Amino acid sequence: MRNPDYSYSPTASAVLAEESARSFMQRVYWWMSVGLALTGGIAWVVASSQQLTAMVLPYYFPLLLAELAVVFLFSFIQSKVSGPVAAAMFLLYAVLSGLTFSVIFLVYELGSVGSAFAITAGTFGAMSVYGTVTKKDLSGWGSFLMMGLIGIIIAGIVNIFVQSDMLGFVKSCAAVLIFAGLTAYDTQKLRQYHANSGYSSAMSLAISGALMLYLDFVNLFLNILRLMGRRR
Repeated sequence: MRNPDYSYSPTASAVLAEESARSFMQRVYWWMSVGLALTGGIAWVVASSQQLTAMVLPYYFPLLLAELAVVFLFSFIQSKVSGPVAAAMFLLYAVLSGLTFSVIFLVYELGSVGSAFAITAGTFGAMSVYGTVTKKDLSGWGSFLMMGLIGIIIAGIVNIFVQSDMLGFVKSCAAVLIFAGLTAYDTQKLRQYHANSGYSSAMSLAISGALMLYLDFVNLFLNILRLMGRRR
């Protein structure tokens, strides 16, 4: 009598799927870490040099517009481009972000930046773990988080004109909650994307996921820094 073949059992399939998802998320986190390191490194180098700062500051708003253009373009073509193209666009965005974020080191004390980064890393890690291990379907969070994000953007635009410290404080508090929720939501969503991938390559999907979590991390960091940062 032949031994039973368990190679295609539901349990074995589930284990293989989980291993594949874990490997995919490791690539996502690796690319995200590369992007954050590149952004932080460039920001620090520029802020540490008066010459480089003098070269970058006059072009701050054009660089900011270029940064937005790259991320919007990538969001439209991310599922169609090859892995190397996706990587180039992601790294370009990280470089542009590093140039614009250099002002952070000029505005805030270094200790505040370090503390905000540590709190952000802990919060991001906890919410990403939650998005990975929870059995709850977080798809219902999507509409709520999107409405909150739109509200934050509108509040930010309004505050440009009214210059209210209270409105800025409330907006930053809401943004921390929104981007913490988005971290868990996006983590779970990425695992589902991987299971039903329509992307041109596994690398482009991983980099798309890295950009998604990179943006969650950066926005969480910026709002935590605004709440607790000590200005120079």
